[in-house]
Amino acid sequence: MAEQQVFPTKGNLMATKKNLQLAALGYELLDRKRNILIREIMTLVEKAKELRSSIEETYKEAYEMLKLANMSMGVIMPYAECMPIEKGIELSSKSVMGVELPEVIFHETPTDVCYGFSRTDSQLDRAFLAFEKVKRLTVTLAEVENSIYRLSVAIKKTQRRANALQNIIIPRYTNTVKFISDSLEEKDREEFSRMKVIKAVKLKKEAESEGEG
Repeated sequence: MAEQQVFPTKGNLMATKKNLQLAALGYELLDRKRNILIREIMTLVEKAKELRSSIEETYKEAYEMLKLANMSMGVIMPYAECMPIEKGIELSSKSVMGVELPEVIFHETPTDVCYGFSRTDSQLDRAFLAFEKVKRLTVTLAEVENSIYRLSVAIKKTQRRANALQNIIIPRYTNTVKFISDSLEEKDREEFSRMKVIKAVKLKKEAESEGEG
């Protein structure tokens, strides 16, 4: 076994015990990190669930308004084409236990209607406002879902490392410590027995010398 390849010395015993302590500390830190990440992802999963429900209702409302606008005004494609491209989105990030999570900052600008009122009606206005709401919800949902993905990847990596420490590294160091300790104890017993024999032989010689004298 791997642990039996280590030469049983006191120096190696001290070094292995230190490695064992570091491995145990590493496992404790990884376990703590995993638990924190799991709590974070559970919070975001619940938030994503609420957002999906809200965005589904908002999309439904927006398309209903769009359908009514088409019915009352005819083809509204020219009005859709005049809508400005959104440029108020900024990407940033934050760190949670070393995991970089995205922060999507949406700089809302005043809602300026980009079409005239002479040939449009309130149905188009409602559709416009509904899709503005969809846009805000989509930005938030994108941030949350991306964070969930990154956290799930980080949790899997942390779990693998913790399992490796718990099931491979720590048992290996534990066995090595036992192997060296047992070997040193056996060596001490052999040395003690050898010294007893030497002492007995020496006493016997001394007794024989005194007898001859």
